[in-house]
Amino acid sequence: MDKIMNIDDLIKDLKYDEKGLIPVIVQDYKTGKVLMLAYMNEEALKRTIETGEAWYFSRSRNALWHKGETSGHFQKVIDIAVDCDKDTILLLVEQIGVACHTGNFSCFYRAKNSGDSFLFYLEKFLRDRKEKLPGESYSAKLFKEGKDRILQKLGEETVETIIAGMKNNRNDFIYESSDLLFHLLLVLVEENIGLKDIIEELIRRHRA
Repeated sequence: MDKIMNIDDLIKDLKYDEKGLIPVIVQDYKTGKVLMLAYMNEEALKRTIETGEAWYFSRSRNALWHKGETSGHFQKVIDIAVDCDKDTILLLVEQIGVACHTGNFSCFYRAKNSGDSFLFYLEKFLRDRKEKLPGESYSAKLFKEGKDRILQKLGEETVETIIAGMKNNRNDFIYESSDLLFHLLLVLVEENIGLKDIIEELIRRHRA
């Protein structure tokens, strides 16, 4: 098991650049989405730790910057990590509102699927299928048949995944696991439960 470090040990001997700054990658704790890249100096990091909210150093204004101070889009700090070379910080946050000044949730919105991970894209796709119920769609057919039928399919895929795992066939296990995950997403959508809800529960357990 990795040694759990206290905050003083974690930030000791950080490698700031010649201007006294260190890059900070900011990630949303619910979705895993990278929200922005910013910079901190020692004072910004100190205030971030003390207040539990993100502070940065604005290179354009040459001043400390409390994220959300003017917009109300604060970032509550969930965790702080430092990379192996101690020259980059990873900030795990709960984003209040949006991270980007353009109004987008993430500054990295210029990407395929709007920067969403595929699972979140698939969740949105299935919600659209449930709403529109196109006749040729397999998922729409299951939504029409109702919750009991979807749960039955989930049970079938669970058994098939277990069998594939017992056979020690990697390709079959990947295939059946994909079916299982797909049908689990169907159930979550049917129950109006989001992936974010599952992630929040996992984080709650991890932090307990």
